[in-house]
Amino acid sequence: MFSVLEAEPAGCGLRAATHAGVRTIWFDRPAERNTMTLDMFRDYYAALLAADGDPEVRAIVVTGAGDWFCAGADPGALQALLDERHRDQLTKEFGFEPHLPITLGTPIVAAVNGGAAGLGLVHALYADVRFMATQARLATAFSRLGLIAEYGSAWLLPRLVGVGNALDLLISGRKIDAAEALRIGLVQRVLPRDEVLAEAQAYAADLAAHCSPASMAVIRRQVFAGLESGIAEAAADAGRLMAASLGGADFGEALASQVQRRTPRFAPRAGA
Repeated sequence: MFSVLEAEPAGCGLRAATHAGVRTIWFDRPAERNTMTLDMFRDYYAALLAADGDPEVRAIVVTGAGDWFCAGADPGALQALLDERHRDQLTKEFGFEPHLPITLGTPIVAAVNGGAAGLGLVHALYADVRFMATQARLATAFSRLGLIAEYGSAWLLPRLVGVGNALDLLISGRKIDAAEALRIGLVQRVLPRDEVLAEAQAYAADLAAHCSPASMAVIRRQVFAGLESGIAEAAADAGRLMAASLGGADFGEALASQVQRRTPRFAPRAGA
């Protein structure tokens, strides 16, 4: 069983635990609604990189401790950004590309257990699949702070929910509930709060147990690269990748496991 009690510190304001091939990362500042300082932001991306490089980890779940997923940037951090020196830290000295999550080979599942706004919502958008609590609310919030669509959200949202829905959410900064998030395709599952994390972990555990890590990594690259290419280029690339996968060990292992009626024993992704 997964358990919050098994989690250990994973950086500033974070905890993490690994079970059954799944690394669960918690935003862990519940008294502050899991708002994110700059150090916590850096440590979160470092934790994603560490999980992606661990051969025992085949899927990642991201969630929040307490009643919130992540309410965005820490208010103190926002005040600090009025000083140009702190703005330089954020824009020039952060140390990671903002779109790092989509460059990884490991699938990411967001268990949005509570409210997510601003940067907190962006973290959910960078996941491959989103599970959301019935009671949770989401908001971009940027326009209500006099800000622009941050961290690639203007690229992500139209591809997830369409241009009209993306502009609605980004321009208005309004809150939406779980029913609307599901209707427009922003989330894939809506569940009672006390079931969200367990269901997301079970989904991730199924990926870890039954899906080839190498296949999942290539599929992620195909999807994100395909968003910027034409169908002819994408299909030609798929043909090349298909030929390579047919000659790979995972394909033979998958066929053998079906014949032998057992769980496949896929090797860790190369380089993980």
